[in-house]
Amino acid sequence: MLMSMTGFGKAVALSNNRKITVELKSLNSKQLDLNVRIPYIFREHELDVRSFVGKALERGKADAVISVETLPGAPQPPVSNINIEVLAQYKKKFEEASAALGIPEPADWYSVLLRFPDATHAENIDTADTDDAKALMEAVAKATEALMAHRRAEGEELEKFFTARIKAIAELLASVEPYERERVVKIRQRLEDGLAKIPAVEYDKGRLEQELIFYIEKLDVNEEKQRLGKHLDYFMETMASSVPGQGKKLGFIAQEMGREINTLGSKSNHAEMQAIVVRMKDMLEQIKEQVLNVM
Repeated sequence: MLMSMTGFGKAVALSNNRKITVELKSLNSKQLDLNVRIPYIFREHELDVRSFVGKALERGKADAVISVETLPGAPQPPVSNINIEVLAQYKKKFEEASAALGIPEPADWYSVLLRFPDATHAENIDTADTDDAKALMEAVAKATEALMAHRRAEGEELEKFFTARIKAIAELLASVEPYERERVVKIRQRLEDGLAKIPAVEYDKGRLEQELIFYIEKLDVNEEKQRLGKHLDYFMETMASSVPGQGKKLGFIAQEMGREINTLGSKSNHAEMQAIVVRMKDMLEQIKEQVLNVM
């Protein structure tokens, strides 16, 4: 069963005083690239969040956004206090500098003074307690499961997509055979007609037969057809595997399929066969584009 790297999950958990919301979003990527936006009060739990989400996702470019809302009636976090004495000292120094240097004083004193160190302070720093931490990880777990469920659903759609195109390539491959037999006759006829147009030429018919056989063998596509057929079967077997994380393997198989199709096209030497090869390439390109989304 396939699993996509694209997914979204959202969950909410409540502690005694807070409502914690976790949103997870993932897209395709060769490796795991996890970005976590977490409130300051949960900074000490960021590694736990990263470890849990990263272990579940394995691959993909993912964003985890965590927000916290204080519940009605809960104790409010402390508001930062303004150090009036410190601001007064800064203001006095500015006024002295303005008089000494002959430059105007700031038009907006607050925006200037509040940028300086120790302009504000909080007597108590808001922190998360054990109940908050438990609720955080509960929300992370639920959001992760929701995202994985989304990935599994996307994986089922990808499996249907790949199955249809693999079947189409197999049908196109089977349609090559009539043109292949016809091609041998046409090649032989074309060579003989070319020789007939040369006046007073003498040639060894036995040698001609040998050269024809050699030439036709060089254009033989039976090996390419057999290998491509095996690659198609292997692709389907890999999709059906119960082992997760088959995306890279499917990508390698698709590359091998591309090599056989390209060789088939270069050897075809027949308009109808080349048209079939073009359609095969179209199906394969669609597979290659979507296989990048498989975990």
